[in-house]
Amino acid sequence: MYRNLKIVRVDSHYCDFLRTFDFKVSYNAGFKELRPFIGVLFKINDCEYFAPLSSPKVKHKRLKNTLDMIKIKDGEYGVINFNNMIPVTKNNYSIIDLNHPNNDNIGAYRLELLKNQLRWLTKHREEIFKKSYLLYKLYKNSNLKPNVKNRCCNYPYLEEKCTEYNSKKIIINN
Repeated sequence: MYRNLKIVRVDSHYCDFLRTFDFKVSYNAGFKELRPFIGVLFKINDCEYFAPLSSPKVKHKRLKNTLDMIKIKDGEYGVINFNNMIPVTKNNYSIIDLNHPNNDNIGAYRLELLKNQLRWLTKHREEIFKKSYLLYKLYKNSNLKPNVKNRCCNYPYLEEKCTEYNSKKIIINN
């Protein structure tokens, strides 16, 4: 059974922490703090995986779907970058409420884009889940071509850092 997808905002401090260990983690501060992520793609132990969404760009129309990237409606709504997916826990993100744009400081165009992305992704969620997990497994088992592996975050290492970050956060909050 496939779960529902959700669009979230990942905590920028958490992304900054991960990026100190892997520069391929998406930048997510300042204006980029509005960067939406889609998930839960799959779970590994206590980690849920989310991938960054990219807004539509002219170059997306020319790109082909690959193992580590899927065009959303042929690029019209942007792309999902599976190569930059990251492990998070529920403490590291907040769900973007697409029904209350004023709560999330999302402009009308961006809100409509997010809704369109979510509709398309939900319709294709089986492919999204399978492709993201396949990339993860191939990475973990060292079965990726070097050019693809070099574009990917180090998922197992980031899982360790996710656990480390959240255990420190729990200690600080107690």
